[in-house]
Amino acid sequence: MTPSTVGRSLHDLPTPFAVLDDAALEHNLATMAAWCREHGVELQPHGKTTMAPALFHRQLAAGATGITAATPAQVRVMREHGVPSVQLANELVQPGEAAWVAGEVAGGGFGFRCWVDSTDGVEILQAAAAPSGTVVDVLLEVGSPGGRTGTRTKADRDAVRSAIGRAPNIRLTGVAGYEGSVAGDRTAPSLAAVRAYLETLRAAADEVRADTDDTAGAPVLSAGGSMFYDVVADVLTGGGRVILRSGCYVTHDSGMFHRNSPLDGPDAPARLRAALTVWGTVVSAPEPGRAFLDVGRRDASFDQGLPIPLAVLPRGSAEVLPLDGSEVTALNDQHAFVALPDGTVLAVGDRVQLGISHPCTTFDKWRRIPLTGPDGVVTDVVETWF
Repeated sequence: MTPSTVGRSLHDLPTPFAVLDDAALEHNLATMAAWCREHGVELQPHGKTTMAPALFHRQLAAGATGITAATPAQVRVMREHGVPSVQLANELVQPGEAAWVAGEVAGGGFGFRCWVDSTDGVEILQAAAAPSGTVVDVLLEVGSPGGRTGTRTKADRDAVRSAIGRAPNIRLTGVAGYEGSVAGDRTAPSLAAVRAYLETLRAAADEVRADTDDTAGAPVLSAGGSMFYDVVADVLTGGGRVILRSGCYVTHDSGMFHRNSPLDGPDAPARLRAALTVWGTVVSAPEPGRAFLDVGRRDASFDQGLPIPLAVLPRGSAEVLPLDGSEVTALNDQHAFVALPDGTVLAVGDRVQLGISHPCTTFDKWRRIPLTGPDGVVTDVVETWF
């Protein structure tokens, strides 16, 4: 897709392509912003979901207080595109990148925090920050046994806090963690495990508070992926300044988050909408009950579920019709295997809209993604920076 795509009908674009529905995006931005206001929490959405500066700035305009990064390279992209405040939800242990961050902070106009979970990490940051004389803000990461990164025990947390106390250029401002590493669905056992983990995170924030004087302000408690932010708000609110990092809300999806988001389902106070879909064309229908699209692993996410057929635009028609009961059963690099229920026929040349599961790993397959208005006309092209 190129800027010349603007003004064209969605249904004139060559397939396969990913597309963003502008109205659904705006709805999701407003819905999540309202939810955060109502629950008294901040949002610094994870930028790794889209790596799209245009969307970062829409999230900031909707009330986000910063953007979260996963790697130093992502921090550089955000800094280059004018994001004023970044939380690196990871350890910063590359000396050269840590020195660059320290220099950017020293230059002013750039808010930054990163995570630490070891005394080695503290030493690397201290060595990088000392030459510029700046102070780098950090969050103590709390993990869980067998989980991802983060301290495992209170003794580990005590050791890291002690190391920070000996590092004049490092300032401990709170705690952080990722509850999604302990559960992957919203069943009762998973919700109980998430709650127990978050209670540990809150206890760690109390330990940080005890280490600081009254001038330090309330500790930051940063958690909240896109599946359990309601539990995060419930457990952590009142323990300090709660900052969510939910990123997938901006486009939502038709799979994993459709099934598990607090802002989806019949009991949700408001519902997010799937704003990101992928379109393909039927290239072969060689036998009854089966069709093949020109969409594959290079085009749509498949790590958290295969694409979901949503609608069809029959060849020669201007009317998009629901495509109920069909299923993508497999993907090759550039083909989708579609199983069709009795009575459903897809003809060669028909165009099919696919919902996706897990937007993060669809965005990274596309350099430019068209943005469409309600009439299906392309109004802009969103550029990604993976």
